Amino acid sequence: MTNQLTLVWTEAGVRQTRTIQNGQPSKNPGTVRLGRDPAKCDIVFSHPSVSGLHVEIFFNQELQEYAVRNLRESNPPLVDGKILTQGEATLRSDSHLHLGQVEIEVLKVMEVEVAAPLTVLLSGPPAQSSSPPTGPSSYGLQCPKCSRISPYAQLNAGCPWCGTSLAAAASVMISP
Repeated sequence: MTNQLTLVWTEAGVRQTRTIQNGQPSKNPGTVRLGRDPAKCDIVFSHPSVSGLHVEIFFNQELQEYAVRNLRESNPPLVDGKILTQGEATLRSDSHLHLGQVEIEVLKVMEVEVAAPLTVLLSGPPAQSSSPPTGPSSYGLQCPKCSRISPYAQLNAGCPWCGTSLAAAASVMISP
């Protein structure tokens, strides 16, 4: 028997589904990392409000439950409507996790019998196209060279102060 957790979200108008199983191979054994950097993360998001390495999800053997751990002080996730600045939060069926402006729902948490090696599963049909969020953004990209914060519109143009590419920039919350 193993435990699994299924996540769903919509990105670029497409519904995404990933199933995580405890003990599956990952870039950081024992956890599944979520973020924008494909070199560090097992589940990769393209939205610029998601940090390069944002959070990790793991199965707590002692408590027999899934939990999420924040990996970015400057861009903390929301877990069930509460900011997770440090520590961990339990994930249950119907939990909601916000990484920047990406909302992820925990569809289900369950125990299953597994006979084959564990892997990340990909499924789900394309969803209807959704319009981008409106209103002022509360996130920006922090230049890895000069540390100044630029709006997302600069992602492809580079830092307006020093010209450095913002492709690997950290996503940070901008104080109102």
